[in-house]
Amino acid sequence: MNLLGRIRALEVLRRAGGDRVAVYSLENHAGTPVYVHAKVCVIDDVWASVGSDNVNRRSWTHDSELSCAVVDETRDSREPMDPGGLGDGARVFARELRLSLNLEHLDRDGDGEAAALCDPGRAFAAYADSAAALDAWHDGGRHGPRPSGRLRTYHPPHLSRITRALTDPLYRVVADPDGRPRSLRRQGAY
Repeated sequence: MNLLGRIRALEVLRRAGGDRVAVYSLENHAGTPVYVHAKVCVIDDVWASVGSDNVNRRSWTHDSELSCAVVDETRDSREPMDPGGLGDGARVFARELRLSLNLEHLDRDGDGEAAALCDPGRAFAAYADSAAALDAWHDGGRHGPRPSGRLRTYHPPHLSRITRALTDPLYRVVADPDGRPRSLRRQGAY
């Protein structure tokens, strides 16, 4: 049932964001998938959240989770200075966090590499290019040098119509992915 919830969430994101949504999984340099429980969210290089909680009521009320949200007062002077276009201006902590993760996931280092990734559009393209190269290397039998990067394109598993038809009612009635009281679930409210 959790798999169905993940598939549904990704479908909603893709419908809303179209080609602006990309999902990747991580692997180490030996090609072994890496499970990371931590969650990081950086919005417009202004706001950052780091922790273990999921974005749902259950995680925020019932589960043992810990997270921290940060809005740094120090503005980042690098371009783009206001990536969200809302007048907030990029902040040092959020941008440095995003760039350090970009460099790690892309197997890059140095200030020149970080400067190139300051632009969110270029960083998005770099992720796509890196994942495509690593996916092609795996699909080609892992011949030749392994491309840099740790990102693989995430493809949700296909569930047959029968599996979905059997699982969907259970998911809606029995599963409690977000900790809502039964009355709110029946109303479809939060």
